[in-house]
Amino acid sequence: MQTSADRQDRHQYPAHWEADVVLRDGGTARIRPITVDDADRLVSFYEQVSDESKYYRFFAPYPRLSAKDVHRFTHHDFVDRVGLAATIGGEFIATVRYDRIGADGMPASAPADEAEVAFLVQDAHQGRGVASALLEHIAAVARERDIRRFAAEVLPANTKMIKVFTDAGYTQKRSFEDGVVRLEFDLEPTDRSLAVQRAREQRAEARSVRRLLAPGSVAVVGVGRAPGGVGRSVLGNIRDAGYTGGLYAVNQLFPEDLKEVDGVPAHRSVRDIGGPVDLAVVAVPAEQVPAVVAECGEHGVQGLVVLSAGYAESGPEGRERQRALVRAARAYGMRIIGPNAFGLINTAPDVRLNASLAPEMPRPGRIGMFAQSGAIGIALLSRLHRRGGGVTGVTGVSTFVSAGNRADVSGNDVLQYWYDDPETDVVLMYLESIGNPRKFTRLARRTAAAKPLVVVQGTGTAPQGHAVRATRLPHATVSALLRQAGVIRVDTITELVDAGLLLARQPLPAGPRVAILGNSESLGVLTYDRCLAEGLRPARPVDLTTGATAEDFHRALAAALADGTNDAVVVTAIPAIGEGSPGDAELAEALRSAAAAVPGKPVLVVHVELGGLAEALSAAASTAPGAGDRAPGPAGAAAPAPLTTPPEGTHLIPAYPAAERAVRALAEAVKYAGWRREAADPGKVPEYDDIDEKGAARLIGELLTRGQGLTISDAETCELLGKYGIPVRRALPAPTPGAAVEAARALGYPVALKATAPHLRHRADLGGVRLDLADEEQLLRAYAELTELFGQPEELRPVVQGMAPRGVDTVVRAVIDPAAGAVLSFGLAGAASQLLGDMAHRLVPVTDREASSLVRSIRTAPLLFGWRGSTPVDTPALEELLLRVSRLVDDHPEVVAVTLEPVVVAPHGVSVLGATVRLAPPPARDDLGPRTLPAY
Repeated sequence: MQTSADRQDRHQYPAHWEADVVLRDGGTARIRPITVDDADRLVSFYEQVSDESKYYRFFAPYPRLSAKDVHRFTHHDFVDRVGLAATIGGEFIATVRYDRIGADGMPASAPADEAEVAFLVQDAHQGRGVASALLEHIAAVARERDIRRFAAEVLPANTKMIKVFTDAGYTQKRSFEDGVVRLEFDLEPTDRSLAVQRAREQRAEARSVRRLLAPGSVAVVGVGRAPGGVGRSVLGNIRDAGYTGGLYAVNQLFPEDLKEVDGVPAHRSVRDIGGPVDLAVVAVPAEQVPAVVAECGEHGVQGLVVLSAGYAESGPEGRERQRALVRAARAYGMRIIGPNAFGLINTAPDVRLNASLAPEMPRPGRIGMFAQSGAIGIALLSRLHRRGGGVTGVTGVSTFVSAGNRADVSGNDVLQYWYDDPETDVVLMYLESIGNPRKFTRLARRTAAAKPLVVVQGTGTAPQGHAVRATRLPHATVSALLRQAGVIRVDTITELVDAGLLLARQPLPAGPRVAILGNSESLGVLTYDRCLAEGLRPARPVDLTTGATAEDFHRALAAALADGTNDAVVVTAIPAIGEGSPGDAELAEALRSAAAAVPGKPVLVVHVELGGLAEALSAAASTAPGAGDRAPGPAGAAAPAPLTTPPEGTHLIPAYPAAERAVRALAEAVKYAGWRREAADPGKVPEYDDIDEKGAARLIGELLTRGQGLTISDAETCELLGKYGIPVRRALPAPTPGAAVEAARALGYPVALKATAPHLRHRADLGGVRLDLADEEQLLRAYAELTELFGQPEELRPVVQGMAPRGVDTVVRAVIDPAAGAVLSFGLAGAASQLLGDMAHRLVPVTDREASSLVRSIRTAPLLFGWRGSTPVDTPALEELLLRVSRLVDDHPEVVAVTLEPVVVAPHGVSVLGATVRLAPPPARDDLGPRTLPAY
């Protein structure tokens, strides 16, 4: 008789179970299914496990695996018996397996839905979070194979493994019998298990970035023997910045007797370096990079910054080279910034790392910056360097990353780091593309709740070399979803820096009320007009006249800040000529002292041709390096003198050369502050007693047996929506005039007659709908008119439907986007949504507060609330409908598209007159799945 262990090919090798993961310490490992080819690896792995760990696994001394054990642990059917291994460098560091069991505890097959699970982790890798990552992945595999519950037996002394299970957040039961702890836990994700998983993800990914940004030692590979070149330049930048760790220059062509380059120890290979190397900056031709990666991996390097070009940005061959680079680095547990990267910067005084092509180290400050291309990185740094003639830098940079092709480390990873980085108060990101919008939106929402996140988003066309998930959503929709996650969306680098400088050193405004004061009436009026255009509520400008002194400015600003009817103050200033006119430094001090006395409100300055004032306001917080700020450093290197940052709590005043720039930055701050207040109480996803989730799941399962993706019939749509408390007004087919009459009798007059052919559906403007037909005579006349206008009934597909109460026609849609996830959309039916694109969007699941804001977000929302004397409609009933649709697509990922059109919102109640639903098999992994790095 053939056993399940002999049926290795019962299912094909599940390649989609393979994944790279970030471990607790920031290193990486690969998780994959164990196969018959892994016998030698398994034996080697087991030999490196301590006797104590073996005892904990088998409850008895078990010095070696027998041939029968090796066969059992490497032969799986990938259904009832599954084994996964965590590997580094191709070798096992941990294993996990499950065996499906029945109610009697014996091996079983489906429909048995319980399995025993067991782990073994190599002692050298215990404490790195390997078992926790394996548990997430084996649980996802089990759910995919219809296993709903795990059981594990653990010795009481094996506290580490007990903790792995208890900390996972699943609903569980614990018992103790015969000296063994038995744990049973459901695999259905819970709020707690999801929170635990995402907290672990954040800590691990943040740690992996921290290892890159704060290495204890750096090797630059590809340092030229002669001055110039990328490698030699980066080496000089690191040295000149005063890097506090060990620094090494590497080039395989160095003469054997060469000991130093520019005062830095020189080596021909990373392997020749006597001590550990945490970070390698790679600046060699692309064809030489694989050998460098192997050297670094064997030496225990933790991360790479690959400056080399010639990868995915160069075409298909380069794209394959990039995939090989990522696979090779991850095999050794290393993470990569790049390739084709500009580099990274960390201004922290205990690091001072400039591993980039930027020749100058920016002054330290509280802004974290991320860019993808080197050109954008240069533009961002240059903008913050500028002093006169543009926006004044009022603070500096904490960390900067320009990730190039972002084959591995992306904006998501750096966002994880900045989320709880105490040195970063504001995050600025220029994203030419978003590789994983679903994850980015989730991370952005959490980060924005703690600190401002300002983003310039590309137009949707990804640069060469960027791996981007296909999305069906318009660029504007993705932008709207980002704003709902608390992202401050701006359009240009100038706006990015303008907003960032305001948010970095000024408090958030409590509201939209703005005081305007200054020595130019026309500039004050211009500022007033811009405030109105940006949706702010400005007070009439206070004109101090061109003869105003510094004391006048001080007094006026102090009064405006003390006024409880103001939430922010914009000061406008133009050059003044005269004996009593204040100097730049005097005016700057007057404004600073007044703002310091009332520190709870933001202050902005609009200046015209006042480079001196801008410089005075920026004071010591400018990002521009000073001319004589370098002093000799260790080993003869030039290192900067200690860089100063403003004292904590100092509110440095940003200055802008144009009113529109200052007001736009302030308007973004006002909107963000409002989002922060709302985010403190996001609402809840309501429970409805009449929802039949299990019944809907059964119906969906039955329908999907007909095909992989299908639009279900009207009757099936009504049945499915009905299980979620969404009634669809009944419509009966009318292929003949007689059938129309019979349908009307069944429904009761008055009725509507509609053509449902695709080219006429939802097109009342074409005349394919007749309403308020009160009797048989009117119905037959309308039927004849439709057939005369548009053709035979088989072309029109007419239906008869009972009349709904009069109201506002709206449309509700939900779609599962492969990149952004489940999105709920709402708008008015007809031209408003189709022609003007007046639709609002929210990510699913939608809370009650989000449903309320969704209804009010469209430009045509006044039509729902009694515009120009019309009767207000039942928006609470509309919001409930939106929540029910959200629940449907959230509970059942097989529901990939829902359209309700039209939805008539009457003064009392809503009526769904038309509905379509599309089903497809759910993805193998979803947002509730285990942590993984992007696949390569």
